Amino acid sequence: MTYGGHQGGQGGGHRPPPPGRRPPQGPRRQQQAQMMPVPGSARARQAPRSPQPTRVGPPPQQPPPRRERPPQSPQGRPRRKRWSFGKVLLSLFLVFVLFVGAVWFYLDSSITRIDALPDDYEGRPAAAEGTNWLLVGSDSREGLDEEQMAKLSTGDAGGRRTDTIMLVHIPDNDTPPTLLSLPRDSRVEIPGHGVNKINAAFAFGGAPLLTKTVEQATGLRIDHYAETGFGGFANVVDAIGGVEMDIPNEMRDTKTGIVIPAGTQTLDGAQALGFVRMRYSDATPRSDLDRVANQRKFIGALASEIASPATLLNPFDVFPLLGAVPDALALDTDDHLHHLVGLAWAMRGIGDGGVVTTTVPVTSSSAESWDPAKSEALFEALRTDSPIPEDALMD
Repeated sequence: MTYGGHQGGQGGGHRPPPPGRRPPQGPRRQQQAQMMPVPGSARARQAPRSPQPTRVGPPPQQPPPRRERPPQSPQGRPRRKRWSFGKVLLSLFLVFVLFVGAVWFYLDSSITRIDALPDDYEGRPAAAEGTNWLLVGSDSREGLDEEQMAKLSTGDAGGRRTDTIMLVHIPDNDTPPTLLSLPRDSRVEIPGHGVNKINAAFAFGGAPLLTKTVEQATGLRIDHYAETGFGGFANVVDAIGGVEMDIPNEMRDTKTGIVIPAGTQTLDGAQALGFVRMRYSDATPRSDLDRVANQRKFIGALASEIASPATLLNPFDVFPLLGAVPDALALDTDDHLHHLVGLAWAMRGIGDGGVVTTTVPVTSSSAESWDPAKSEALFEALRTDSPIPEDALMD
């Protein structure tokens, strides 16, 4: 029985798939035929491609750090950093140190230098205990005009002599320092000039010959030298506002006409110069011996005045003093400001008896001849840093 189809007949109807074979799931895709290259053709001769290198991208970058905004004030303005008290104090200290250093350098470089110490010579005393300074007050009028010479009552004598010759011994032990006056009229051997007054050595050969003369006469080696003149001395006194002195009796110099009333008073530069030079007066019956004693008293009062807080803490005294020192002093070429400070520190005790003050023992009031035994005992004590014998001390 047929139903109009071609099943099972020769009509070629739809045949079921043979057993064991899965029917196709959809239209079959046709594969594109590839032609094999013909041997000898250009395509066949083309080299096979090398594999492309793998490209590596740049490493990931960190995002830029965020800039922190400065702290804002309530009004929206950046706040300024405030300095702490410690930073302010440190800054002020550094400014002070720089100022002191500049002043120190100015003073040290402004002081006049002279070649005062002689070179080593045959017979020069060997270095002994302690340190020895030679202090010289010159009567030089250099730098003074006629009006200034009249004000200071210096006279018009020419040349250069020494009104003051002092030796300062600073010991290495606990022995007190010594301020020793050498009377200007003392007759001693001056190398190359025979026997003469000791101040003549300065006129003959200046500071080097005077230093050599003092070394030969005392047997003490001089280590440092300082010199001042009339004008410089008076300027230093005026710079600190004068020096207070107790004058027991009126001093009236019959040669210069200088009058210093009795009583406690402040001496200005001109009066101070008259005080340390005066010897023709009823108040100075021993002439040069009284003069050198007054010189030591004044140096003690001057040192106390300079070292007092009233001077050091007063800019109206300190700055004029600093300005006067370079023109007032002359030092040896090897001496510096720190040597001068050491001298001042050692002399600070003159006023209260911490420094021995004396004169070379002499045989008469003319102070021309030294007592041989007593003066040698004095010099030996200084050479060995020993206490000076009582009988070798002289006012």
